[in-house]
Amino acid sequence: MIKNDLFLRALNNETVERPPVWMMRQAGRYLPEFRALRDKYDFFTRCETPELAAEITVQPIRIVKPDAAILFSDILVVPRAMGIHVELKDNLGPIIPNPIRSMEQVNQVVVPNIEETLGYVMDAVKLTKEMLNDEVPLIGFAGSPWTIFCYAVEGKGSKSFDTAKGFCFSNPIAAHTLLQKITDTTILYLKEKVKAGCNAIQIFDSWGGMLSPVDYQEFSWQYINQIVEALAPYTKVIVFGKGCWFALNDMAKSKASALGVDWTCSARNARYLSGGKITLQGNFDPSRLLSPIPTIKKMVHQMIDEFGKDSYIVNLGHGILPNIPVDHAKAFVEAVKEYNK
Repeated sequence: MIKNDLFLRALNNETVERPPVWMMRQAGRYLPEFRALRDKYDFFTRCETPELAAEITVQPIRIVKPDAAILFSDILVVPRAMGIHVELKDNLGPIIPNPIRSMEQVNQVVVPNIEETLGYVMDAVKLTKEMLNDEVPLIGFAGSPWTIFCYAVEGKGSKSFDTAKGFCFSNPIAAHTLLQKITDTTILYLKEKVKAGCNAIQIFDSWGGMLSPVDYQEFSWQYINQIVEALAPYTKVIVFGKGCWFALNDMAKSKASALGVDWTCSARNARYLSGGKITLQGNFDPSRLLSPIPTIKKMVHQMIDEFGKDSYIVNLGHGILPNIPVDHAKAFVEAVKEYNK
């Protein structure tokens, strides 16, 4: 039994004494301990070495003390396993040297054997679970098929992903074939993560907000929903779509246990759009962690008041920024723990 099960109780829609708190990208660049390992080992070495991934996952649990851990990994381990070559360049982010632009290339992408290609992730999950010693739950994650597709087709990060969108609209059969392959791989991958010990799963649709509401249904949501349907019998699933407030109503009708909200959607609108029953997660602007500590604490308490303490998980509206002082991250977590209404 997990000693601090507040996060899991919130996912179950149970009444809680206070909401749980964790931060997207909490195992990361704002921590000096993380930077020390980053300086010694390249990115994919850290992902692919279970001892390093587990240590990085547990660092914020020791230092910042949130109510849940999220496995240190990356959404791009999935396309790498599918035979898509991915490089990570400093200050440039992910680069796919041979982006997918044709049906012929789509046909070369494989749905891999998960144990052979991503077994190191399962080893990291098992090792992390040992290190956590049932103190807090462990979250596993994957990128949404659309978000992975964006990188695979665009070849790099983008402000608009016009090339990826253009491929969908000019070559829809190839686009849907690739999206389905990513979906099938992601389902197999996440099922293995749950078997290995993850207590919940989050799907990150980082680039869903690039699509119109109609195109979102066709090229993103239907694939996310396949994953939710496949995973829901085994675990709790959180769906976080950045900029996807327009889809909250459809998402709330799915088997997802919680929906992430970014800082551009108010608590009131998020509750209204999602029907008022499902657990919501979010939505503190990550840049706001640069505010003075008293301001952070005051704003966190206001945020909880607006969402309500039940059916709510306190989080940021996206990943924590690398320039956030550790004391400010701690203050964010402490503010939630000090909340009593």
